[in-house]
Amino acid sequence: MYEFAGRIRYSEVDSSGRLRLESLLDYFQDCCTFHGEDVGMGMGYMAERRQVWVLSAWQIVVGRYPRLGERVRIGTVPYDFRGYFGSRNFLMQTEEGERLAWGNTLWTLLDTEKGCPVRVSEEMAGAYVPEGKLPMDYAPRKIPIPSGPGKAWREIEIKRRHLDMNHHVNNGQYIRIAMEYLPDGVEIRQMRAEYKRQAVLGDVICPVLHEGGGNVCVVTLNDRKGQIYCVAEFACAETAGLEKE
Repeated sequence: MYEFAGRIRYSEVDSSGRLRLESLLDYFQDCCTFHGEDVGMGMGYMAERRQVWVLSAWQIVVGRYPRLGERVRIGTVPYDFRGYFGSRNFLMQTEEGERLAWGNTLWTLLDTEKGCPVRVSEEMAGAYVPEGKLPMDYAPRKIPIPSGPGKAWREIEIKRRHLDMNHHVNNGQYIRIAMEYLPDGVEIRQMRAEYKRQAVLGDVICPVLHEGGGNVCVVTLNDRKGQIYCVAEFACAETAGLEKE
């Protein structure tokens, strides 16, 4: 497992002093970025070959949100490369080995000039040595949207602050946007996201909240025609099969 050490910062916690979910996602995203840089498959390598890894799906489960000042270790395990797909696990734990949060991701390798998937090369597959999958309950990639029209919210125009180095909306920004429309007091213990399209500068996102049964909320981030950029599902402790803190 590739790992790096961290400490929970003031800028990363909520009003209760615990790590925010979107900050946890940032840790995981940074971990796989550092991994790529350290094995010679970083942003420069990908740019030269006009390729990019695009996230297709997230699943993050939280056992406990670490508090301000806690020292943590963040790790990632690439466990499968098949065709133009790659899969990774993530793990955040304390220095003593307590599992705090874990996750699974599915990625697609794209040719940035042609806009189509490209097969993972032997060089790339050799750099990311696959390991065994982490033990967790793996959810399906597809997220069902509850029936009914849902509750539509104010449109959001994509600004430069939403973009990453690939010039499209960073996957974490979709989650930040979606979380703004959850009911007050919701303690998220599992998040799933299904990414369908890439939003870019000037695009307009129309959030719609769908409240399903079993303490699950689904937020779709659509364009003005109703086509979906991202589906995000949030489950509280009871639904995720975990105890509340």
